[in-house]
Amino acid sequence: MRPNFLLMGHFKKLKAWEHARALAVVSKPLIERLPSTERSGLADQWRRAASSVVLNIAEGASRPGNKEFRRHLSIARASLDEVEAIIDLAVGLDYLRREDVTKVAAVRDECARTVYGLIRKLGA
Repeated sequence: MRPNFLLMGHFKKLKAWEHARALAVVSKPLIERLPSTERSGLADQWRRAASSVVLNIAEGASRPGNKEFRRHLSIARASLDEVEAIIDLAVGLDYLRREDVTKVAAVRDECARTVYGLIRKLGA
């Protein structure tokens, strides 16, 4: 049976989804600043990973049972790690400065904490 906090309604009411959506939105301007040589590489991967977080939370929330939701949250969590690695790589390659990514990194971190907390609430 689903916990009461998930019976509240639509996935848009989940803090994890709100943070994931914010991550995708704040990532966009930075993705656009990557060099044109990275348009089909790092930029596309960052865009897909950020979108994956949003979409997996939404899809998982609509699935019956905690097991399915946890599976989608685990995928979202992996995509959050991918975003973190991409940001680090973009800074390491001098595409972006550390101060340029402060906000997106903070949003990513908050989203990761929220997703992990939701996974814990759903139990094993």
